Amino acid sequence: MEARAGAGPRRAGGVLGAAGPSSANRATRTPAAPWARFSAWLECVCVVTFDLELGQALEKSSICYLSFPDSHSGCLGDTQFSFRMRQCGGQRSPWHADDRPYNGGAPVALQREPAHYLGYVYFRQVKDSSVRRGYFQKSLVLVSRLPFVRLFQSLLSLIAPEYFDKLAPCLEAVCNEIDQWPAPVPGQTLNLPVMGVVIQVHIPSRVDKLESKPPKPCDQENLLPAPVVLSSVHELDLFRCFQPVLTHVQMLWELMLLGEPLVVLAPSPDVSSEMVLALTSCLQPLKFCCDFRPYFTIHDSEFKELTTRTQAPPNVVLGVTNPFFIKTLQHWPHVLRIGEPKMSGDLPKQVKLKKPSRLKTVDTKPGLYTSYTAHLHRDKALLKRLLKGVQKKRPWDMQSALLRRHLLELTQSFIIPLEHYMASLMPLQKSITPWKTPPQIRPFHQEDFLQSLEHAGPQLTCILKGDWLGLYRRFFKSPHFDGWYRQRHKEMAQRLEALHLEAICEANIETWMQDKSEVEVVDLVLKLREKLVRAQSHQLPVKEVTLQRAQLYIETVIGSLPKDLQAVLCPP
Repeated sequence: MEARAGAGPRRAGGVLGAAGPSSANRATRTPAAPWARFSAWLECVCVVTFDLELGQALEKSSICYLSFPDSHSGCLGDTQFSFRMRQCGGQRSPWHADDRPYNGGAPVALQREPAHYLGYVYFRQVKDSSVRRGYFQKSLVLVSRLPFVRLFQSLLSLIAPEYFDKLAPCLEAVCNEIDQWPAPVPGQTLNLPVMGVVIQVHIPSRVDKLESKPPKPCDQENLLPAPVVLSSVHELDLFRCFQPVLTHVQMLWELMLLGEPLVVLAPSPDVSSEMVLALTSCLQPLKFCCDFRPYFTIHDSEFKELTTRTQAPPNVVLGVTNPFFIKTLQHWPHVLRIGEPKMSGDLPKQVKLKKPSRLKTVDTKPGLYTSYTAHLHRDKALLKRLLKGVQKKRPWDMQSALLRRHLLELTQSFIIPLEHYMASLMPLQKSITPWKTPPQIRPFHQEDFLQSLEHAGPQLTCILKGDWLGLYRRFFKSPHFDGWYRQRHKEMAQRLEALHLEAICEANIETWMQDKSEVEVVDLVLKLREKLVRAQSHQLPVKEVTLQRAQLYIETVIGSLPKDLQAVLCPP
């Protein structure tokens, strides 16, 4: 696609899709047709050109604005960043595959986005006397619903420099190569060839251990040259991202946990987007259930919706670079202002906590502007270990692993008591009988849970002291509790249904049928069929042998009915 742009990038001037067939041709394809494999990874590839002469004449397009740093950033050379935008309404394109097989095996935090697109941008701005403005300004954008920031940034670093030199033929060849890639399957290590390089990645699975580790090498006999192994498809260099806020990481973790509105004002889109992505990732393995925008501009179609003063600020983490937002979002409770990196001893200068009332001018100094008081005491031992690592020149990936592990253990310590209490609400297996409706999951009573913390609280796995009760009380009001509870309740309900299906399949169906009317037998057939369909579409966690037995039961039951009913239940 070629999108041309004016004093702000303006409109898509071509196909929003793979370089190759037109949008009309692609729209008529079936899921098994060419580009289906491409669509398993990417929605489209976009090229956005900044053109001064077109001015304000073209229709505004969010994807174009989000693909360029605004005029305050002054990004010279090559810059990589990312954005997230809401999908437009309407029917999904027919070449999209079913998300359920991938989402069923992927960690909840890495599932495909259901309602947003993620854009990964490679922007180049260099002096060029042949251009009227005096600068070559162009962005190559990969749009996907997969949150694989490391993979797509690595892919762009291979593709974009070559594309800027050789233009369209190179891009079309790359899209054709991606269309040969195997689909991303959780738990698998894949070799992805592109432009003479093989990128080797491990697609995370929800059964993987949560520790970061490089992918297991797969068969490399025919791989020449040797593959480029990515240690992760999604993890950022957390230590580098959090360097200016290391002293406040725990408070920021609390703000993320509670789904608090937060503005990140950074000097450039790469700093803004990395900070937002780092913040939203620090709750893993908990899914981040609020909205977040790694890079957001005043031209965005949702600008008015997200900045209105007529209602409370929405639960959004907003990454911006335009100082105008300080004035526009003064009513937001938390603003993180990051400046250009300045060293103070061995670490970049740490931002200070400041009262929101001091947030008044466009040239506001770096700081975390909030009146929030952290519930938990700061972990000074962590800061000492990180500082010692800097002094000993410990590799940054090890520093990031240390920080990531700390945040993971903190989240797990918070979530484990909730998981244990939720598990206690599940009916006992012995209470599930084949010919009765299974018992209901008991309701979640917040006060009962809080009382259980005295003997089974986070203090069992975490040394941090503080007001854990107060943190849980606020968490109950957040979108993350709602998201966590809905997900767990859904999984438990599916487990309950699966156990009920297993109980039916282990019972003697012929004995049950002896004193039952035809209406009751037909009702059983219909219910068994419904359960079977759900189980076969990955919605119920049942074994293959149970599915086979259920199918056999259905055939047995139908065979016991009169011929006219058999014809209705099994039409030719």
